[in-house]
Parts: sequence; C-alpha cells; structure tokens
Amino acid sequence: MTTLTQTDDNIIPRLEAAAEKVQRAHKAAATQIFGQDEVIARTLITILSGGHALLIGVPGLAKTLLVETLGKVLGLDAKRIQFTPDLMPSDIIGAEVLEDQPGKARSFRFIKGPIFTQLLMADEINRASPKTQSALLQAMQEHHVTVAGQRHDTPAPFHVLATQNPLEQEGTYPLPEAQLDRFLLQIDVTYPDLAAERRMLYSTTGTEERRVETVLNAAELQSIQRLVRQIPVPDKVVEAILGLVRAARPGTGTDAETDKYVAWGPGPRASQALMLAVRAKALTEGRLAPSVDDVVSLAEPVLKHRMALSFAARAEGQDIGSIIARLAGRLE
Repeated sequence: MTTLTQTDDNIIPRLEAAAEKVQRAHKAAATQIFGQDEVIARTLITILSGGHALLIGVPGLAKTLLVETLGKVLGLDAKRIQFTPDLMPSDIIGAEVLEDQPGKARSFRFIKGPIFTQLLMADEINRASPKTQSALLQAMQEHHVTVAGQRHDTPAPFHVLATQNPLEQEGTYPLPEAQLDRFLLQIDVTYPDLAAERRMLYSTTGTEERRVETVLNAAELQSIQRLVRQIPVPDKVVEAILGLVRAARPGTGTDAETDKYVAWGPGPRASQALMLAVRAKALTEGRLAPSVDDVVSLAEPVLKHRMALSFAARAEGQDIGSIIARLAGRLE
C-alpha cells in the first residue's frame, strides 16, 4: 500500500502551495476562456504531467486563445504553426543556411524553426503531410531534432497542443495510430452553455481591455511537474488503472464485448499516461493522492485516441466513448 510516511511529511506543504498556484492559473485562464472549465482543467493536467494534448473541436471555440492564454498564465514562450498541405519539415524544425561573410570561410549556420518554443500550438495538424507530421511528433517524443547530424534540443519545458477540426476532412492526412499514442490526452472541445456564451458576448465585444495574470514561470512549472511524479498512488488506484487498460485490449479474455467491438486497444503508454494524469488531477484539486474516481473521470480522454472500433462495432452503431464508459463504470 502506497501511503504518505513520516519521511514524506515535507511534501505536504509543497503540494498545498503547488495546488494553490495551479488553481490560480485555472481561474486566470477562465477569465479569458468562457464555458470551457473542463477543457482548461484537462489541458493543465496534460501540461503538469509533462505531456502533449490533442484538442478536437469545430472552429471558433477558442482553441487558439486557450494556448495563447495558458502561455501567458504559465509564463511560457508560446508560438503557433498553421499546418497546411505544403508545409515542409524544415518550416517547423528549421534549416541550415550557407553563410558567406567577407574575410571568412563559408560555413553553415542552423536557423531554428518555430518548434523551438516552450508551448507550441500545432493548428490543424492533420492538414500537413505525413512527413511533416512525423517531424513534429518525433520532436514531441524525443525533445530534440537532428539536422545534418547535429542534435538540437527543444526548450524545457516543451509542450505541444495540437488541434484538429472534425468537420472538414477532405484534403487531410489523419494521424496514424502510433503517432496519436504520443498525445497524453485527447480533449474534446464542445460548445459553451448559454450563460457562458452570454458572458462571452459582453466581454469580447466591448471596449474594456482584458488582461491575463501571469501566475507561474517555466522554472516553477517544472518544479510542480517533478512534484506531480512524487505524489503517492494507492494500490487500489494502480489496480484500477491496470484493470481498465487491460480490459480495453481485445484478445486478452478479460472482456467479451471488448473482443467483439475493439479492433486494437491501448498499450502500456496508456497506463503510464493515466498514472501521471490522475496524479496531476489530484494536485489541481488540492488532494494529497488520486482516487479511483480520478481514473474513471480521465478514462475517456486517455484511452479514446488509443483504441479503434471493429467492423462489428461500426455495423451495430457502437462508439469508443460508450465502450470506455462501460469499462470505467465497473470501477465505481
């Protein structure tokens, strides 16, 4: 059983202080992003876990504003890349240029691309070619790029928030399953409710300038990220994570409906992602340890992009969300 011991006493005030700052960051972001509290919360969970997120939603739901706002709130350098079919890997990574200066020998100099930032928005990532997608996703996984045999590290911290538009699929290049697995969470961005949209109308169409409070800086964020990994996880939560992820894999004999409806399921990276995410969720809510309820809450955003439906599931009108909800419901 994993519990807080006497030697862990010093972690408690650190967790409380970190939770207070993260909650302030959430409130600061919510002053700019209306009606998307869950999206903000899950994006913060992703960043505190040290991962990357895939944001899926129709245009106009403040996905770009979310990245800009979080960059300011968290004190991170933020950049945006608009992905298009003609975007080349060198357009995001950078390239070597030949310098010819008077009195000096010719030499190559590496000019860094926009990927060298702390918080990167990859807008409509599925519009770029697979070659360009893989260049970004390799950097996401390895936190460095190699050009002409030379390694160039990305800044620390380094997080990618990629967006996809679910409506216009013509002329797009869907991300392969192995590359989707690089994203810690898939976050669905839905329409705001009536009250939030009313507040948005008054706030964004007036003359008052909206200012964003900077709550953290890069060093403080990294310190909280290290703290997240030190949060103790009870054995029952570990067993819930393992039970859920393994039940979502077909062919294991653990669930007959999974065998029928799931073509392929989540790998061990899903368990790792869920373990980090429940820890981060506990911290954002000011708790000293995660619970099984956290596993249930984060099951869909962690697993949804790591599973595929079988032909039988599509024929019967099943969807991934309902399958995950059924599996997670057994944990409650």
